[in-house]
Amino acid sequence: DEYQWKGPFYFIQGADPQFGLMKSWAVGDTENGDDEWGEEIKLAEQAVQAINKLNPKPKFFVLCGDLIHGMPGTRWRKDQERDLKDVLKKIDQDIPLVFVSGNHDIGNTPTRETIDNYCKNWGSDYFSFWVGGVFFLVLNSQLYFDSSKCPELKQAQDVWLNEQLSVAAKQKSKHIIVFQHIPLFLREPDEDHGYFNLEKSVRQEIMEKFQKAGIKAVFSGHYHRNAGGFYRGLEMVVSSAIGCQLGEDTHGLRVVVVTDEKVVHRYYSLNELGSQGIEKELLDMLAKQN
Repeated sequence: DEYQWKGPFYFIQGADPQFGLMKSWAVGDTENGDDEWGEEIKLAEQAVQAINKLNPKPKFFVLCGDLIHGMPGTRWRKDQERDLKDVLKKIDQDIPLVFVSGNHDIGNTPTRETIDNYCKNWGSDYFSFWVGGVFFLVLNSQLYFDSSKCPELKQAQDVWLNEQLSVAAKQKSKHIIVFQHIPLFLREPDEDHGYFNLEKSVRQEIMEKFQKAGIKAVFSGHYHRNAGGFYRGLEMVVSSAIGCQLGEDTHGLRVVVVTDEKVVHRYYSLNELGSQGIEKELLDMLAKQN
């Protein structure tokens, strides 16, 4: 049923609730300073309340990685995961949750074990799904960042991705949209490589593959600021965090409206979305049945 286009819809994208980062960032100890996350709990609760009030309901809520701050094997990790799950349980039962793995969820250099642990807790590290004629791909971007300890897992994801893109071509999807934690790039496709984007040769290969497959947009987090740009019609959308902000943006969520022809999105602060909901311009797009 979901292979068929039935008219415009929208979903909510969030990123980096990252329970524990605000305290560790404030005290300047990102390795061990994550022993408090009360502030992040409040922000995640505010996000859930804002989403629950929306009418019409979003088709799903996707969290683009760094669910918690504690890296695999660190002291507070289990408690952070438990507290995030407790908050997310309050989301409307009719709004499915989609989880994307980030570097704090599986480690900067993931292993089979860290990925297995993530999968037990949050579901698969890469998968695909259909909503109303649109094909969505969730990818494990750590495998592009550093797969030195699990090269066979990167290879498996690559093989799977190629298969998925050929399925999408056969099914004639209306749009293809990708979710991953680390952005391909922040503003320019040929910008220098740094902590917040993928290495240039890796990035180039992925961008070409995505563009050739007709992928419309890639949504990511990781940067804790809003950013983005285009590579030959492929849009890179970088959303700021629900949790700790590293720039001038506010704690927020992105509303993404999918129409027959385009994918339109806007970042809202949690206060704005919670008190005013989605603006008329986007609601009007949703009301236009094809």
